[in-house]
Amino acid sequence: MAEIKDPENTIIMETSKGQVVIQLLPEVAPEHVARIKELAREGAYDGVVFHRVIEDFMAQTGDVQYGKTGAESFNPGRAGMGGSSKPDLKAEFSAVSHVRGTCSMARSQNPNSANSQFFICFTDAPWLNKQYSVWGQVIEGMDNIDKIKRGEPVRDPDTITSMRVAADA
Repeated sequence: MAEIKDPENTIIMETSKGQVVIQLLPEVAPEHVARIKELAREGAYDGVVFHRVIEDFMAQTGDVQYGKTGAESFNPGRAGMGGSSKPDLKAEFSAVSHVRGTCSMARSQNPNSANSQFFICFTDAPWLNKQYSVWGQVIEGMDNIDKIKRGEPVRDPDTITSMRVAADA
């Protein structure tokens, strides 16, 4: 595993395809980083499916309302329509580019609607720059993200097995 320099601002995400290590960017999106860490610490992301995965673009996950396998509210048909019980976040758009491995918040047309869903870019996606809140960068395990099953929606989707702040692991 890569040397973790800042365990409080590093996420260790175990997926059905293997481990992914994400460096958080609190200086870029402090509120979004705080939300990701809060949900990770609650175990909210554990069991959540990658519900929208587009070749040469990105893998989207994080619907803790409808996308969490084993939960009473799990509904594969609605995965991607939910969030968490927490309030939506105000946009934290930045000059950080969407490149391979960028972790950014999903949202609706409303820029201030990000909640729990996020995506990881497979490739550079400059058209997303300054339109979505970037909160992290994959520093290890992109090869595992590359293996995630594609689809909109995905049949028999891959999942986040567990997602933890490295300081707690």
